[in-house]
Parts: sequence; C-alpha cells; structure tokens
Amino acid sequence: MKANLVNSIKAKGNQAVMFIDESLKFQAPLYKYNYAADVKKALTANPQFKGKKGQILSFMPSGSAEFENVILMGLGKLDELCAAGLKSLGGKISAAMNAQERASATVSVNFKLKKFSEAEIAAHIYKGCALKNYKFVEYFVAKKDDNKVSLKELNFCLDNEKAAKDMLESVEIIVRNVNFTKDLVSKPGNVLYPETFMKECKALAKLGVKITMLDEKKMKKMGMNALLAVAQGSEKEPYLVAMEWIGVKSKSKAPIAFVGKGVTFDSGGISIKPSANMGDMKYDMGGAGAVTGAMRLLAERKAKVHVVGVVALVENMPSGNAQRPGDVITSYSGQTIEVDNTDAEGRLILCDALTYTQQTYKPRAIIDLATLTGAIVVALGENYCAGMFSNDDTLSDQLYQAGKKSGDKVWRMPLDEFYDKQINSEIADIKNVGSGRGAGSATAAQFLYRFIDKTPWAHLDIAGMAWDKSGSDTQTKGATGFGVMLLNKLVMEYYEEK
Repeated sequence: MKANLVNSIKAKGNQAVMFIDESLKFQAPLYKYNYAADVKKALTANPQFKGKKGQILSFMPSGSAEFENVILMGLGKLDELCAAGLKSLGGKISAAMNAQERASATVSVNFKLKKFSEAEIAAHIYKGCALKNYKFVEYFVAKKDDNKVSLKELNFCLDNEKAAKDMLESVEIIVRNVNFTKDLVSKPGNVLYPETFMKECKALAKLGVKITMLDEKKMKKMGMNALLAVAQGSEKEPYLVAMEWIGVKSKSKAPIAFVGKGVTFDSGGISIKPSANMGDMKYDMGGAGAVTGAMRLLAERKAKVHVVGVVALVENMPSGNAQRPGDVITSYSGQTIEVDNTDAEGRLILCDALTYTQQTYKPRAIIDLATLTGAIVVALGENYCAGMFSNDDTLSDQLYQAGKKSGDKVWRMPLDEFYDKQINSEIADIKNVGSGRGAGSATAAQFLYRFIDKTPWAHLDIAGMAWDKSGSDTQTKGATGFGVMLLNKLVMEYYEEK
C-alpha cells in the first residue's frame, strides 16, 4: 500500500479521515478546510459517539465539500495515546476503507501530541494501516474478487512534508518485507519446501546479498548429521543457506548473526503429530522466514552494518528412511545426541546451523529464531510476546528494548543448570528432550546452549507469535511476519553505523 503526501486536503481521494479526542473539541483540519459545523451536527445526531479510541462516526459533509464522505475517528484521551495506539488507529482505517471497498483515503493529521511529531504520528498511522491491509490471496481463483484488498493508497495532509516523506518511505520498506515474510509463512508445504525456499534466499543476491548454499552432499561431507537426520525421512533435499550483507566499507568488526529454523512442513516424523491442525505446521519455518525477511529489509534500505543470516531448511516426514526414536547421531560440533523424540526436530537442525555460523563467521552476537515449542505458548500465551533465552544481559536488554519499540515484543525466560541436567543422556552426550513434561521451552533452550561457545547469544522461541488465529487491529488472521521488525530495530538502535 502506497503512502502519499498531498498539499491540499482535496487533492486526492473522495474519502476523508479526521480525528477527535474525548473532549469532542474539534480542531479544524489543515489548510483552513473547516468542517467544524458538520462535525457538530454529526455529533448532535449521534450522541453515542464519545470520541473513544477507535470509535468511528461517518457523515456526509454539507454544501460543495471536497469529499463525498468523512470518517471521524476517536482518539480517546490524548495524553494516553502511544505508538501502539496510533498504529491501532491506522489498522481501523484499513478495515473501514476495505469494508467500503475504497481504493484511496486522505488523512488529515489535525491533532498534536507531546510525545510525537506530526511526521511521527503519520508514520505510526501508516504502519498500522499498511500492516492490517495485508491479505494472502494467492490461491483464490473463483473467489478472488471476494477476498481482495481494495485500499491501495493513503494520502496524508500535514505541514512538515520533508520529515514525513522520509519516515513514510522507511515504513513502506519495513512493511513490504514484513509482508514478504508473511507470504513465505502462508505458503503450503507443497509450494514452499526446502528447494523453493532456498531459491527465495538466492534471489536476495540481486540486492547485493552474498549467498552461500550448502546442499545435502556438502553437508554430509562436513558432518552436519543432526540437520540431515531430520531431513532423511523426506524426499525433499535439505539445504543450509547463508545470506551475508556487508553494508560497511571496513569489516573490522565481526558481524551480527541471525539463524532461523526452516522446517517447511513438520509432521513430527516417526513421533507423528495428531492429525488435527497438522496443516498448521506449514508455518514451522517462521524463524527462517523472519531471518530472510530481515536480511531482505536490511539490504533494501542499505543498512550500514555487517550481518549474516543463516537458515536451515528441511522437511520432517515419516518414512522407511526416517530417523527413529532412540537413534544416536553425531552433530557438526562433534557432540553426540540421543534422539528421544523425532518431533523435537527444530533444535537438531539449529544446533548444526549455530555451530556452522560460529565457526564460519565468528559473529559478535548470534540470535536464533524458531517456532520451537508448544510449551512457550503455555507459558506466555499466543500473540503477545516471544520467549527469549540468553547467556548475555546486554544482548537481552537490547532485544527487549527493540521489541518494545518495534512492537515485536520478547520476554526473558530462564537458563539454568536445573534445566540443563534434564537433557543429559545415559548413552550419549545429550538427548533432544527433557526428562519430564515440564519446562519444555527451557530444556529446548538449554539444548541449543550446549552448542554455543562464548559468543553472546539469544534464542527466541516464536511458536506463539508466527501465526495469529484471530487477528487484531493491525494484524489479519494468519501469518504475522514476527521478527522482521524486531531484528531491523535491533540493528538500527545498536549495531548500525551512524
């Protein structure tokens, strides 16, 4: 969805959006187009409208007005309005415009906030609107018209056009790559599988990203047996892809690294999942999707940073060739693993990917993202925040702050010897599940921690965040693209050269 700046409120579109707070004192829109009389008349005729946040009142202006219709949207209490609230208002604009099948709307930023500039207000509203405006429609044919998104552009009328232009362009790049990730996560397993995902990664070379691809033959020669063990039950060949963006002239500083779990479909293997909702396991590559989207975003905006994104791409299927519960495999690090449950496969592919990333790129910090455990959903719920496990307080704080600012929230969870003891095996160095049913997300994190050297590291369990079953003001049902905005904000705030 395109964002435009217009120098007159009547320049584009036949639908206007204006705002009013709970005081119901209407501030005239910019450029002296005063709808105060019409607003007063509409408020009198609709006493149920109180200016509460997100309330909508639609009216037709009188006389020879510039617009055939005006939406008056409530702001609530101005001193309580935050970035999330502004994004929510944008999402409501998208919902209203699409319900009316309108392609364009003009928004008048006719209010002021102490916390945000006029340009920042417009940017937050646009972000919420653009995120909500996403819909995955690729496989509709007969019903395509019934499921299309009609809103194509949002026009902003405000004073400081230069500042707003830069901010809106920045938001447009972010949303485009969040939506790219949503597309990846939404695609079914027969369309997006390791080879086709690998090709999506390789396409980033057009943006200047250096691509290194390891196929099954190369990984077998290197000894990535944990990753290969997960893939061996499927006819689809596995891949490990490294995407390197070098946006700085000097490589004197080690890169920051992102690692993503890319199980393009997870049946559970021999430890097969229940059939109910198994189709949802197409999004078990949400971590790899986020890493790929973040790398694409950093390259598009030409971020001044050295970053590596590594994704491990497999399909976990049962067959006569699949790994069995009780198998012992030797990981790329040399540690042996007892496979107690083949449905605990994400940590097996990640441990080899983490070892490869550390040995090859020697990063100054490493962050992995994975739809790893249902246990994290039990602990933190769905679609609020991801679980964060880390060996480094500074990195943890950076991620927490980046999460608050980006909206992709994280919450720190414990790493402890208590959980580590639960993954000791009696016949190998480590086993891939804990000894009891409790703390499944913590024992999974401890498993990954066994493969981390002294590098600052954080593991983000995004199992409750990659897919939204109900939707929200700024999110349609389905893939969320979680992680893209988080990683981008982390880089911007803490690792990018100014």
